[in-house]
Amino acid sequence: MKYGAIDIGTNAARLLIGEVVHDSGRSFVKKISYTRIPLRLGDDVFSLGRIDVKKKLNLINTMKAFEIITDIFEVNELKAYATSAMREAENAEQIVTDIKSATGINLDIISGAEEANVILGTFMLLDFDKGRPFVVIDVGGGSTEINIFKKGEQVGSKSFKVGTLRMLRDKINPEVWGEITAWISDYLLPFEEYRIFGTGGNINKAHKLLAHGPNDAATIEELTRLKNELESLNLSERMKRFQLRPDRADVIVPALDIYTNILANFKSKLIHVPKVGLSDGMVYQMYLQENNN
Repeated sequence: MKYGAIDIGTNAARLLIGEVVHDSGRSFVKKISYTRIPLRLGDDVFSLGRIDVKKKLNLINTMKAFEIITDIFEVNELKAYATSAMREAENAEQIVTDIKSATGINLDIISGAEEANVILGTFMLLDFDKGRPFVVIDVGGGSTEINIFKKGEQVGSKSFKVGTLRMLRDKINPEVWGEITAWISDYLLPFEEYRIFGTGGNINKAHKLLAHGPNDAATIEELTRLKNELESLNLSERMKRFQLRPDRADVIVPALDIYTNILANFKSKLIHVPKVGLSDGMVYQMYLQENNN
């Protein structure tokens, strides 16, 4: 079965076409096709409180293109979720209606908690000791989700209004950092060491720039050095030296700032990067729904 997962985020819209594969006693989401369009819906939402006409048309056209791609790949099931920017846009419901009218696609606006739970679904496929405490940090354009697990059970989950595009546009309440620290401290035990996972396009790119292997963790010192080096360059220099796209070159610095700030709250100074995200979780979610019926 081929599944299509559309993720309409604050920075970009993404379409993942994938399937769940079973091999050597384990299962994983196999990516068949991946398309990313840097719509930057957050620019409108954070400045206007709504998505303006031009970006709305770009979003509708993107959804039309995604529909064509899913037809080409003969996708069996399609699901579309929107996250932080659409959660805050005052005209979000009208846009959902317009997308349905133009494409037939149902776009669901999900909460931060729902977003985190979908991402976490694929973590059950990863090979690590889930009985030990672990934390998943997902940094997006408009929000950051933090989830804390102990003995395989989720004990804490919260979405914070801190994201890369929100930070670039100076739309972050300074008090949020204290809120994050206070929230994390409610769940930490001083003698426990948590395994930290990071998800999102920016931590994936940073991990790649650090030339780590798939199973190698990055240190907070490495991330800080990379952030400082990127920050010392202008956008064109970042793009040239690190082969970054324009829409990645600006947001990767605030992303690393968010990750290192949050990591400072934990005893462990390592972050593992499994390179799974919302769209992977959506594929796995559809697979489970199909096979449980």
